[in-house]
Amino acid sequence: MKVVTQVKLLPVSAQDADAPAATLRPCNRAANHASSVAFARNLKRRNTRQRAVYREDAAQPFDDRILTWNLDARTVSIWTVAGRIKHVPFVCSRQAVELLAPREGESDLVMRDGMFFLIATVDVPEPEACEPVGFLGVDTGTVTIATTSDGEIMAGRGLDRHRRRHRDLRQKLRKKRTKSAKRTLKRLRRREARHAPNTNHIIAKQLVTTAERTSRGIVLEDLSRIRQRVTARKDQRTRLHSWAFARLGTFVEYKARRAGVPVLFVDPRDTSRQCSECRHTHRANRVPQARFVCRSCGTVLHADHNGSRNIAHRGDAVWKRGAVNRPRTGAS
Repeated sequence: MKVVTQVKLLPVSAQDADAPAATLRPCNRAANHASSVAFARNLKRRNTRQRAVYREDAAQPFDDRILTWNLDARTVSIWTVAGRIKHVPFVCSRQAVELLAPREGESDLVMRDGMFFLIATVDVPEPEACEPVGFLGVDTGTVTIATTSDGEIMAGRGLDRHRRRHRDLRQKLRKKRTKSAKRTLKRLRRREARHAPNTNHIIAKQLVTTAERTSRGIVLEDLSRIRQRVTARKDQRTRLHSWAFARLGTFVEYKARRAGVPVLFVDPRDTSRQCSECRHTHRANRVPQARFVCRSCGTVLHADHNGSRNIAHRGDAVWKRGAVNRPRTGAS
């Protein structure tokens, strides 16, 4: 399987910093030109776009001939429009260095917020999925991002407070309309853009670690087009649209594949209304958001815990039937 990893460059001189920026500027101009031509001519296919702009715009990938990695010294040498700059230090995690060791092919140079990053795609071996002894069900939601069939609640109230605090701060800054406020808003947007993927990564790693330790598979809800299928009250729409549900599923899936943990996606319909003990399904079973009370057998559970247990049951049934073609969690 392919895994993307990145390192941060630390130019030691002004020239080392200016040269990559000068190299990216014509690349960006070429990309903008190619986009404008494709839009004007309605060129949707890659091959037709390439024929239209290739002769006037030649993109230069950073392959092993013009980008040299020295993992032991944590440096790179790269060709730029100002010539080759050598021994540029980079920083990354120990896991990233291990991933980069078998790296071959191209790498992408990215400038973000005045900082330079190299992004590389690495092929890593994928172990065969184990035969699970059971399944860990995961219920995802807007109040608690993930609740497992073991009863563990992940990223609940603390995350909700974080989002409310940032929302209130954004409203105050917009009212000021000063340059300083606009700069702060820009910085906050980027910070929040990093916060959601980081939280999803942490949750995904925790889920996969738990499943691997207990020799279980993982079952998630198939949340394709959730925003089109769910009707939310006005006060809940911000929560519904502010979290990347599909991305969490993607993170869990690729981390599980690297660990040899099977992952299934099941139909989420009625998981919040069905009793995980007696299977009685009725909308009256869940009146408040957080509490489930079965009108048939009297079972009382946290609503998300009950839902995750139903998801685990469905995953176990799918696995036993042998229908393991799992649907993808497409972005919506």
